[in-house]
Amino acid sequence: MPRSDLSPSAGANATPPGASARGEQPMLLASAPSLRFMVGLVIAALIITGLYAGRTILVPLALAFLLSFVLDPLVVRLKRLGLPRLPAVLLVVVATLSVLGVTAVFVTNEARVLSEQLPSYQTTIRKKLRSLAQELRAPGMFEGAKRTLDIVQSEVEAATPAPGSSRKSRGGTVQQVQVQPRELSPAQQALAAFDALKRPLTDAGLVLVFVVFILLDRVDLRDRLLRLLGANLHRATDAMDEAGDRISRYLIMQLMVNVSYGIPMALGLWAIGVPGAFLWGALAGLMRFVPYAGPFIAALFPLTLAFAVSPGWELVLWTVALIVLLELISNNVIEPWLYGSSTGLSILSLIVAATFWATLWGPVGLIMSTPLTVCLLVVGRYLPQLAFLDVLLGSQPVLDEPTRIYQRLLAGDPEEAIELSVTQIEALKGSVPTFYGQVALPVLRMAMGDHMRVATPEHRLRLFQGMDALLDDLQEQFPPPAATIPAVQQQPIVCLGGKWELDHIAARMAAHALALQGWPAQTRSFGTLTAEHLDELALDDAQIVCVVWLANEPVAAARHFCRRLHRRWPHVRIVLALWGEPLEPLTEQDAAQALGAEAVALSLAETVARVGELQGGHLQDAFEEAPIPEDDAERVQALLASGVLHSDRVRQACLHTAKRAADIFDMPQAMVSLVDGEHQIALCSHGQLVAGDGLAGRERDDAQAGPARMPRRLSLCAHVVAQRQAMVVPDVARDARFAGNPALRERGVRFYAGAPLRDAAGHVLGSLCLLDVRPRAFDARELRLMQAMADDLMAVWGEDSEAAGAAPGPVPAPPAAPASATVGQVVP
Repeated sequence: MPRSDLSPSAGANATPPGASARGEQPMLLASAPSLRFMVGLVIAALIITGLYAGRTILVPLALAFLLSFVLDPLVVRLKRLGLPRLPAVLLVVVATLSVLGVTAVFVTNEARVLSEQLPSYQTTIRKKLRSLAQELRAPGMFEGAKRTLDIVQSEVEAATPAPGSSRKSRGGTVQQVQVQPRELSPAQQALAAFDALKRPLTDAGLVLVFVVFILLDRVDLRDRLLRLLGANLHRATDAMDEAGDRISRYLIMQLMVNVSYGIPMALGLWAIGVPGAFLWGALAGLMRFVPYAGPFIAALFPLTLAFAVSPGWELVLWTVALIVLLELISNNVIEPWLYGSSTGLSILSLIVAATFWATLWGPVGLIMSTPLTVCLLVVGRYLPQLAFLDVLLGSQPVLDEPTRIYQRLLAGDPEEAIELSVTQIEALKGSVPTFYGQVALPVLRMAMGDHMRVATPEHRLRLFQGMDALLDDLQEQFPPPAATIPAVQQQPIVCLGGKWELDHIAARMAAHALALQGWPAQTRSFGTLTAEHLDELALDDAQIVCVVWLANEPVAAARHFCRRLHRRWPHVRIVLALWGEPLEPLTEQDAAQALGAEAVALSLAETVARVGELQGGHLQDAFEEAPIPEDDAERVQALLASGVLHSDRVRQACLHTAKRAADIFDMPQAMVSLVDGEHQIALCSHGQLVAGDGLAGRERDDAQAGPARMPRRLSLCAHVVAQRQAMVVPDVARDARFAGNPALRERGVRFYAGAPLRDAAGHVLGSLCLLDVRPRAFDARELRLMQAMADDLMAVWGEDSEAAGAAPGPVPAPPAAPASATVGQVVP
């Protein structure tokens, strides 16, 4: 039969050729994530099955790897002393076995002595059990209710015939049969003991063999693991280094924590008179390797023995007090002090991991649960395919503060968004403008990016209403101060949103930030750029108009708006706050003239500064001086006593570090500077800043020219000293704190990054700093690397101070600079 007969409406509903294929493509794409998810579940199930099925080999192998992390540093230390690797490995293994053997002999001897004393405690145990039984049989508060229930139960049993009662009456009573176990001969007992110890001894032998070969073939195993982790050697190396560092630190610190717990436990039990005190101390230290359950199991034995030894309850109470005291000290003092930084695992992931590995591999899996999970965390951090492991297991927040607030606004929960915002403001020392610039503005940028892509009308409504409620609450909690500017100098400031509702919300933020600085600012609604909307603005009394745009490409719209605004109100001065992703042309000095405005600002802090400059302030002459720390006199004395200013070895080490930092970070200039009471001293520098050419003078070294100085008040390194932490200024010229610094402006410095130089006592003596004539970005990983280089340099200083006796001396006077001296001799 023809197809047209089967489908009369085929002509009306006919689709063009290829439409079916195009219709199936979205379905296939939609099913792709679910297919990948199912494949992932199957792979995970196969891996878990393999871990369980191969536990006989995998458990000793994993335990051997963990032990090798602890023993390998000892092998490396012996190799540095000149011993070949094979003798070093054998010596470390033999020493470890000797320590374990001595410990086992000691524990066995203590257990034997205690077992001989146990029969003498039987009388005390019987008396205490009888006393407890009498206490339990004594009438209690529920005795009447219990008697009533017993009477009811007996009446019910009497009225109900027991099953099989008729059969018992006919067949007589049923005799009880008890089977006595057959006594084993000594040989059979020995065989039974061997069968019980065969599996642990076999596992111990495998672990020993694996440890020896892992320590011997460490280099080859490392190369194979690098090959398995992929072709990216940088990522694989970082993953292996981090995993090894975390696991080694965890195991060594865990050993130290357990020893610091077991020794006081043994001494305390011995002091209060519990038999076998040193045995229980060793058991307590050993059982703390078992997460969660280990301390409770270890505490059970001394408590039971204290109950059996003393006829009263004083010894039990003293034992409980000792255990509780040691737990509090260990958990709240010793562990935070020794661990320093955590393993990076969240508490929930630790509990789940302990349950998972204990289910797969038993008690040994429970002991190894934390190190194994740390390995999974590191693998997930460096392998994009397994990044979900870092999210699930890690303790670091997976959402930053702007994202958390944005999510609460999308969920229609402005109350929690307000709570998060107030908490963040408190963390920022109560600075609302800083909160607007660092947290609230990224929220608006995320909303702008999602506005046309994924946001629904309901999401947009929730966001707008939530932001209005948030700003209303912040304006109420943080009102502007009383006007401190004379009324004659007060010029009305009007903040407008460029086009969208989000721009208007950003304008409200700018108005509040300006008001908190003492400038009279207000917002007015603005919509489509038409004559009617311009009339509604009523800017006759306004002197400054701040227009905020969050769009990524606002140049054409901003130029058109400034032209219309100047045509209508020629007296108005315009500040364009372009807070979207900045464009490179907008960083030029003539950007304001090109757009028809008096000033262009790319951040909220710069917007406040530019408005203040138009109000009569002088941004180019104002800058933030570094505060003086409270212990500055002690810090300066430590600097003078260190002797680094007179050490050629330290100066050469500084020059080497400066050269290396300039090359690693591709910076035109790197310096090592010290800060005394009044000046900053350039101990050495490499490279030279030349405006317009960041690579000019790259090979210039000032190590031999003597230290140059500059006033401390002009120094950015002095801010590092005051803050006691690293500092990065991506663009000095657009940072309201430092834009007016004359030393930086003279040299054309646009980028600065400084890492503190801390001595052994924790005093910050100066900084290792990088400078550039162009704005740059500097992420947290680069900052950590720079701090590590500064710490390595301070280690060299410490060695030199120990060798030279750290004789204090006066700071040498700076050399007279010739009239033609370059600005490169001045250190910011």
